[in-house]
Order: sequence, then C-alpha cells, then structure tokens
Amino acid sequence: MADETEGYLLAHSHRHQAQREAEDLCARMAWLTTAQAEELTAHYVRGRLDVTRQLMHGTVRRADELRREYESRYAELRSVLLRRHAAGACVVLACAAGVSALAGVLSR
Repeated sequence: MADETEGYLLAHSHRHQAQREAEDLCARMAWLTTAQAEELTAHYVRGRLDVTRQLMHGTVRRADELRREYESRYAELRSVLLRRHAAGACVVLACAAGVSALAGVLSR
C-alpha cells in the first residue's frame, strides 16, 4: 500500500512538472492560440510521461538484475565460507585427536 501511494505521488509530481514545463514553453510562443497551446501542452505532457515511464521501467529492470546478481554472489560466498569453516573444523578435530593419541602414547 505504501509503495502504491509513493508511486502515485511520484507519478503526480512528474505529471505536474511536465505540465509546468509545457506551460512555460507555450508562454514563450505568444502566437499560439489557446487551443494550440492546450494541444501542445497535452502532447508534451504525454511525451514526457512516456519517457519517464521508460526510464522507470529500465531502472526497475536493472535493479532486478542487480538483486539477482548480488543474491547469486552472496549464496556462492556463503557456500565457500561454509566449506572453509567445515574444513577448518576437520583440521582442528584431527589435530586434537592426534594430540590426544600422542599424549596417550607418551603417558605410558
């Protein structure tokens, strides 16, 4: 719900920004009729929102790619770390067994 609200507010902000830019553009073109200015504004806003939508979709796709890459790398590193810890534990146990056996032999 919060993500939807944030998305709505972001979209509204982009639309409002595009509307202001279009109105500023039309204000510099004093020769436009009211109908032409409205048409140009609508066209500009649609174009800007399309570009924004494409950029957002690209950002979301890239974020998904990065998330998958990081998750894969994390799983790989976790597996390597687990194997190293297991090997280290085996070495410690083998050394402890060797020391114990040596102590048993020397104590006789």
